[in-house]
Amino acid sequence: MVPALVLTLLLAMPQASQAASGGRIGGGSFRSAPMPRSYGGGGYRGGGYQRGYGGGFGFPFVVPFFFGGGGLFGFLILMAVVGLLVNAVRGGGGGGSLPAGMQGGAIDRAPSDGPVSIAQLQVGLLASARELQQDLRQLAGSADTSTSSGLQRVLQDSTLALLRQPDLWVYANAEVGQVPFQAAESTFNRLSMTERSKLRSEVTSNVSGTVSANSGGPAGDADAVSDYIAVTLLVASRSRLTLKPVNGSEDLRETLRILGSVPSSQLLALEVIWQPEGAGDVLSADELITAYPQLKHL
Repeated sequence: MVPALVLTLLLAMPQASQAASGGRIGGGSFRSAPMPRSYGGGGYRGGGYQRGYGGGFGFPFVVPFFFGGGGLFGFLILMAVVGLLVNAVRGGGGGGSLPAGMQGGAIDRAPSDGPVSIAQLQVGLLASARELQQDLRQLAGSADTSTSSGLQRVLQDSTLALLRQPDLWVYANAEVGQVPFQAAESTFNRLSMTERSKLRSEVTSNVSGTVSANSGGPAGDADAVSDYIAVTLLVASRSRLTLKPVNGSEDLRETLRILGSVPSSQLLALEVIWQPEGAGDVLSADELITAYPQLKHL
């Protein structure tokens, strides 16, 4: 399986876009919190596939990935679970037995170890949506990203800013997966790094209460010849997120409403990443599709 996974990663990994700088707002904490005592598994869903599995971790994690899964997002979700299982088996002495609490295919966990849903939404808008850039820039300058309530405000305001631009939506893609609590932070960080690597630089940033500006260039609206603006939302939630495949504007509208309604008590981490953000930056159609190959035309 290892060579197949490596090959799939190489094929699924998008090429980093060097076309434009971007902006970023985010933060969060994966500290333990009261959760149900048992977790009967979960699954990766590429824009609409998800169900529980009473048998714990197992083959259902693999099926969506190899048969129409969501590219790099699905790969990282899968590897998070595989890595956790490998570590669990090694911790059991390497003899193939499962640790205490995992016998019989179910996992009896402490209250803090419930599953975590991680959702990723990518939206490509016409570059005339410069009001959206301004809204996100202002939000980055004023938001409190050091608290759950502040992050919930960022999530709500970001989804509202996108909802107010329906005539400019062109592309979108939504994916969601469930991972064990122990693998949630590393999985979220990998997804965040993947999205951030698509930016030439981060000229606007407000993360975990720290506001910074990049000296590489001033923030500003996209150049008049720019074709698109791309926005990515990464959301980690203690509650299960159910998203439909985004095949049209109504699906995108519903997805934005679901993500924007995640309460602060359930919100573990958030990333809002957009490009272009530097004054005069350009994001062409070819650069958009290269950096975000999973996007679907609405």
